[in-house]
Amino acid sequence: MTPRSPSRHTAGAKATRTVRPPQAFLPQRTPAEGPPPGAAAGPDALAPAPVDEGELRRVLEGTHHDPHSFLGVHPAPGGLLAVRVLRPFAERVEVTAGGTRAVLTHHGDGLFTGLLPAGAPPSSRLTVTYGGTAHGTGDPYRFLPTLGELDLHLIREGRHEELWKALGSRVTSETAPGEDAPVTGTRFTVWAPNARGVRLVGEFNHWDGTAHPMRSLGASGVWELFVPGLGEGTLYKYEITGPDGHRRTKADPMARAAEVPPATASVVTVSRHEWGDEEWMRARGARPVHEAPFSVYELHPASWRPGLTWRDLAEQLPAYVKDLGFTHVELMGVAQHPFDGSWGYQVTSYYAPDSRLGGPDDFRYLVDSLHRAGIGVIMDWVPAHFPKDDWALARFDGTTLYEYADPAKAEHPDWGTLVFDYGRTEVRNFLVANAVYWCEEFHVDGLRVDAVASMLYLDYSREYGQWSPNRDGGRENLEAVAFLQEMNATVYRRCPGVVTIAEESTAWDGVTRATHHIGPGGFGGLGFGLKWNMGWMHDSLGYVSHEPVHRKYHHHEMTFSMVYAYSENYVLPISHDEVVHGKGALVAKMPGDWWQRRANHRAYLGFMWAHPGKQLLFMGQEFAQGGEWSHRDGPEWYLTDDAHFAAGDHRGVRDLVRELNRVYAATPALWERDTSPEGFSWIDGDAAEDNVFSFLRYDASGDPLVCVSNFSPVVREDYVVGLPGLPGAPGGGGAWREVLNTDDTAYGGSGVGNPGTVAAEPLGAHGRPTRVRLTLPPLATLWLRPA
Repeated sequence: MTPRSPSRHTAGAKATRTVRPPQAFLPQRTPAEGPPPGAAAGPDALAPAPVDEGELRRVLEGTHHDPHSFLGVHPAPGGLLAVRVLRPFAERVEVTAGGTRAVLTHHGDGLFTGLLPAGAPPSSRLTVTYGGTAHGTGDPYRFLPTLGELDLHLIREGRHEELWKALGSRVTSETAPGEDAPVTGTRFTVWAPNARGVRLVGEFNHWDGTAHPMRSLGASGVWELFVPGLGEGTLYKYEITGPDGHRRTKADPMARAAEVPPATASVVTVSRHEWGDEEWMRARGARPVHEAPFSVYELHPASWRPGLTWRDLAEQLPAYVKDLGFTHVELMGVAQHPFDGSWGYQVTSYYAPDSRLGGPDDFRYLVDSLHRAGIGVIMDWVPAHFPKDDWALARFDGTTLYEYADPAKAEHPDWGTLVFDYGRTEVRNFLVANAVYWCEEFHVDGLRVDAVASMLYLDYSREYGQWSPNRDGGRENLEAVAFLQEMNATVYRRCPGVVTIAEESTAWDGVTRATHHIGPGGFGGLGFGLKWNMGWMHDSLGYVSHEPVHRKYHHHEMTFSMVYAYSENYVLPISHDEVVHGKGALVAKMPGDWWQRRANHRAYLGFMWAHPGKQLLFMGQEFAQGGEWSHRDGPEWYLTDDAHFAAGDHRGVRDLVRELNRVYAATPALWERDTSPEGFSWIDGDAAEDNVFSFLRYDASGDPLVCVSNFSPVVREDYVVGLPGLPGAPGGGGAWREVLNTDDTAYGGSGVGNPGTVAAEPLGAHGRPTRVRLTLPPLATLWLRPA
């Protein structure tokens, strides 16, 4: 697990809202007071309809499971039709049924009733008067349920892979019984199985849900209401009465848009984006990702250039990333989160992009723009935990619904957050469908799953006595294992070309093994496509942080990764977690003066790009930013401006990154066999006294690339490196040429190297048939290929 900052996991910011119902200054009326002025006057007034006071009380208290059976139009004795409309604070309610328009009688407590004559159409439209102003509106209680039995069955089974199409808010058209023309409005559906009642609140009812109770759709635990006339941009929440009788106002877990923090309401949204990335989508699955070039630029969208929106990023980011040659971007903090300092790792709206930067279609526009520039998009995804904000997922229906009920599992001790209940089918469904949602609805090409280790172990960050073993007596969270396997299997089945990536910091066996392949521990693989190599990251950064004179004692820290390099499909991550909280930026980790630190930085990147595994570099490190990353300020772009005295030094490092990516993409030996032992061979992994590492990479055809890294600050003349013979070359020797030298003056180096070609001698060295004599620049990495 990557180290975390306490500030990153502070509870999300909260916002309060003043609830002021329409015409709140008007007194509520009771039957004894009689109807409001004019409500029963005139020849068009209807006789009052019968009212069951017990049902009325439950509707008013928000605990009626089927308000549609009470409100709306229903048969009455003598063939009449009873109309009941709940509109608190209204002065007058008129009903239009067929060609008849009549005034309803105020029963009290905002309930208006009337009896329509026999033969009247069993449907109604309303005119409601507040403060002397009449408003036309549809009656939500004349519509049948808008979810079918198949949807409800799949929700109960936890197998609804398109859950976002069934739950949440969706603008749609519905036709009421007895009517021919459909009515446009918004369907609201929410899963709250333990609620005594659910009411819809929003701008449209001034955050008073009395008039909008929702109906329960039986054993599914889903509550539903279609409200005619509501559409895109509507702000809403759910007022949920829990088993304890306490009312909680909650944002929609399935909301596809949300207010800008610190406001917390959900927003009804409609997508109008027209995709232009068809070519990208057709081609992205043509080559397995572990056999393809994969060089990732990780960034925090809100701080890459502070103040930019999703659409602003679309105008700047693709060109920048394409110029540097990265194949993918990885975006932190995409999903809605209330607290900036969490960097997006405390999510409250799993289905809504961060509204600080714009709406859902704005994020689609960014993804589309990156795809049209030939750049893949990976997003960080956080199914491990969620914050305790009382308006979000925590105790959603008054019970431990999304989180574990067991206190030994429910709370994460490091971050003060809650852990998802992976054993609950509906919760697993919520998360699995969410993974699919981002891939299908936003064309995301990969999900980097945060904090996987914290999910896998019951004793993660817990002391003895603070956790309970699983059914087999072990420390593994079997429910989390099953969830991750299901998520990966579902994403790979539904979304060809998408890759899932685990941030997993332990030696769990089979993170990137297929789910149906059982390992020695008795578990099937987790099914990820790639895994962050946290061991390589830790060891290699430890090595380069030492003064060169001491590096010989830590030589193994650079070679140990090859002992396990093929146990998983790895990504080599120099991520955001390594450049914050006192760890220092990458260049700041290096010893020596400014020239030596930059040289170390360049040599390290050259070694990293040649090492087996995919590459990931966090923003700012591509131009050797000296300061730690701040989520408020972002990268230190001024360092590359002409006005800065050391701009050339920083631009030189960026030029090297551009060249690393260019040569990398053009050299299959550096990526085609990343997960195969046949793709790598040490030349000399034991030159500790020299601080030198030399190895070969091979592509699928056997064509080699040589990497030699000199991590000492001295030039090494006539340094012998054993090499394989080249087919067709006299004596098997042949010639080699530098294709990359991190000490090139173009990058800010000293210019030492091996210009032109280097002839191989038919003399053996390092167990190989030929050898070359190289000049190794100080603190530099060389790449050579056959000339």
